[in-house]
Amino acid sequence: MNNKVFTSAVSFILVCFLFSSVSAFGEDIKARMKARLPIIVELKSQGIVGENLNGYLEFVGKSKVKENVVAAENDDRLKVYTAIASQAGTTPEIVGKRRAIQIAEKASPGEWLQDADGKWYQK
Repeated sequence: MNNKVFTSAVSFILVCFLFSSVSAFGEDIKARMKARLPIIVELKSQGIVGENLNGYLEFVGKSKVKENVVAAENDDRLKVYTAIASQAGTTPEIVGKRRAIQIAEKASPGEWLQDADGKWYQK
């Protein structure tokens, strides 16, 4: 399967998983992630966290404020990536890397991102 088709398939599955109301598991994760979103947006806008190349939040400076929020978000992302990987017949690592690409494309100016070589840059 070529890169573009695979990325589209993973994107579709992720959207379906996150926004479907079929499972209580998915709804619970969706609610937690939605509740954390304003805090994460603020942390990104302050340059405290960025999106790493594996699809997870990472602190980009010395400040580790709201560490519990970042850890909880990354834990839920792992659960989502694992569920998607299981459905798609791949690994959570591959799903996370594909998601990182999507996140980078949609990132706001000034947000910190990690490129494929692991170097941090601001969009």
